[in-house]
Amino acid sequence: MGATATIADFIVKTTAADFPAGSDENAIKVIVDTFAVILAGVSSEVAEPLQRYLEMSGESGTSPILGTGRTASPETAALINGTYGHSLDYDDVLSMIPAHPSAVILSALLASMDTKPVSGKNFIEAYIIGVEVGGKVGLGMTNEHYQRGFHATGTLAMFSGVAALAKLHQLDAPTIQQAFGIAASMASGLRRNFGTMTKPLHTGLAARNALSAVRLAMCGFTAAADIMEAKAGFYSTYGTAESDPDVTARGLGKPFVISCPGIAVKKFPCCYATHRTIDGVLTLRERLGFDAHTIDKVICRMPPGGMHVLIYPRPVTGLEGKFSLPYSAAAAVLDGKFTLWSFSDEAVRRPEIAALYERIDTHETPACRGDDPQFDKRSSGSRGFVEVEVLLKDGRRDQIRIDVPPGSPSRALTWDELREKFMDCAKQAPRITMATAEAAFNDLRALNTLSDVRTISNRLR
Repeated sequence: MGATATIADFIVKTTAADFPAGSDENAIKVIVDTFAVILAGVSSEVAEPLQRYLEMSGESGTSPILGTGRTASPETAALINGTYGHSLDYDDVLSMIPAHPSAVILSALLASMDTKPVSGKNFIEAYIIGVEVGGKVGLGMTNEHYQRGFHATGTLAMFSGVAALAKLHQLDAPTIQQAFGIAASMASGLRRNFGTMTKPLHTGLAARNALSAVRLAMCGFTAAADIMEAKAGFYSTYGTAESDPDVTARGLGKPFVISCPGIAVKKFPCCYATHRTIDGVLTLRERLGFDAHTIDKVICRMPPGGMHVLIYPRPVTGLEGKFSLPYSAAAAVLDGKFTLWSFSDEAVRRPEIAALYERIDTHETPACRGDDPQFDKRSSGSRGFVEVEVLLKDGRRDQIRIDVPPGSPSRALTWDELREKFMDCAKQAPRITMATAEAAFNDLRALNTLSDVRTISNRLR
């Protein structure tokens, strides 16, 4: 059986009974987080042009666009919700792809639920299957796909959306193979667009494309049934010499991604590659009590490839600031905390920030590689370790090593921390009251007991 057929067979036959203990809890935390970041996107830079795009289309539909009071066709709702979900770079991270799969999955699933109730248990099951398939596609493609310049959220996490939709709507294996064949010709996303509105658009496009591919397949549209493994197929075209669809096929459910390695939930609203540096500066700031006036120098030592996507040494917009290690370090020194405002144009352009840049040294060094044999397969934000050293004007100095950032599976956010993030994100959607947000959070926390997920999406519309 080829890889495409194996993936389809896995989606059909795997159920919640096959998942490891704790899977529901792990999944619900990320689902809660993803609803939060979609709401936060309502007031982001992408909101106004997306609103104009929706009005220009002149279409009508019943699929909710969260936080706006608006509805659209399923494909357009998936596009907009997905783009909102990644607009602040505050959504989940699955480093093995490396990508942000959950906004793709949730936006596609929510847009597909117009006609019938969907229980929380079925929603969670579809989500976990989506994460599993997308994660193992990333494993088989290897990190070199990302290094070539592809944004894997658009190219690989799209298959997470396809798999989740196929499971939720109980497609048979041949139809799933057709859906994968259609979706493979839609895969898109280039890293050069990091720091622009088009980066989060990759997420919206992936959600829309996943939904379109599945709906087309359900309607009898055809594609190559061996698209993943065939010559001139997905792996041979988008991958490298090391890419192997059989690695994907053999790895499904062994173990399940939701438990190993797990999914990271971001504590800071910016590129994951900056998070260990931010955590290090904030920890030393609390330990030593320094501020922008007493700091003499901050040295951030990164592993090789750790700054690969941090392409803005002197950002001028909030979006660019999310991909700037010097800005992230400077803001940590100046403010001692991070909020959504930290990555606004106003925050990035502060003269106090510019004054700190000459005192911040960021560089990669082989010394931060560590001894991990999987180093080359890991993303910029998870490979090796990060070392932060500070020198104060009074002569004191200290340093810290950070192996994993807060919010990673081994340093998971607590429910209290998730609630705080959810409520902060909900404030960015003016139509959502805090009482509504609180009720939605409580419903989501008990998602596996909910009879119809649409009650949440309608509440948050």
